[in-house]
Amino acid sequence: MKFLDLAKVYIRSGGGGSGCVSFRREKFVEFGGPDGGDGGRGGDVWVEAVDGLNTLIDFRYQQHFFATSGQPGMGRQRTGKDGDDIVLRVPVGTEVLEEDEETVIADLVEIGQKVLLGRGGNGGFGNLHFKSSTNQAPRRANPGQPGIERTIWLRLKLIADAGLVGLPNAGKSTFLSAVSNARPKIADYPFTTLHPNLGVVGVDGKEFVMADIPGLIEGASEGRGLGDQFLGHVERCAVLLHLVDGTSSTITKDYRTIIAELEAYSEILADKPRILALNKADALDAKTRSSRRRALEKASGGPVHVISGVSGEGVQDVLRIIWAEIAAARGETPDGEEIAEPGARQP
Repeated sequence: MKFLDLAKVYIRSGGGGSGCVSFRREKFVEFGGPDGGDGGRGGDVWVEAVDGLNTLIDFRYQQHFFATSGQPGMGRQRTGKDGDDIVLRVPVGTEVLEEDEETVIADLVEIGQKVLLGRGGNGGFGNLHFKSSTNQAPRRANPGQPGIERTIWLRLKLIADAGLVGLPNAGKSTFLSAVSNARPKIADYPFTTLHPNLGVVGVDGKEFVMADIPGLIEGASEGRGLGDQFLGHVERCAVLLHLVDGTSSTITKDYRTIIAELEAYSEILADKPRILALNKADALDAKTRSSRRRALEKASGGPVHVISGVSGEGVQDVLRIIWAEIAAARGETPDGEEIAEPGARQP
């Protein structure tokens, strides 16, 4: 299945049906009076988050979604049929944006969440509606209200608990395949990963979802490489695992490059808890490993974990730290128990 995380869609709700001008015509009834019915209501346009989808590829092949209009009223006091609603089914984690791509209309983060995008027009009144004691034979009826037409953007942000960031070839996909059943494409060249991958990771009987996104390079925020378009997929994560290639001769520069790109993208992403790991430890001797770890600790000002996605060295310890951050974001302890609020009585 091809991956698409941004789509432009044109929607239009149905217009209301026109009211009817009609009079009762019946044998032996000289003054039958008005009997024109009201027009039907136009169909609405909805967007709904459904299970089983992880891409917006369907909206590449169909961009126009028009609800049907209400039918006009008829004689004998018959109301026109209402128009049928139309529903846009999207993956969980989809944002609905205005045409400017900045104003958020809705953020669908739960299965079954449904939001109205365009309300159908009301049907017009038939001449029966305008009958009064002073006007017993009205010859007027209202037209139906027009539908709402608008252009929207759908942007998918995958929902994951932890995200992997790093330069291309830092070992992100290898790490994800080592700790989960995900099988992303792995090769020894930059930009092997072209779209985000998700994997369910288990540690100490607990499970969480980890997202692997394509690598960032210097200038990604300005559009270089694959740009920073995929960083939105780790915005919802509780913690980021920053992998640095231990075989690189410029590890401190590599570290600063990723930090600069995260800060250029958004403050929210830059302020997220980060766990720094020196990857590919299996390819380093003890002396090189120690010196590069110290250099990275000096550059980051925090602890650095030495791991290897191939041999599994240090992986479980890092996963436990990631789970502790996720549990804290959920308001739980690492054992899965909820943290009591201050002043709350303990059972």
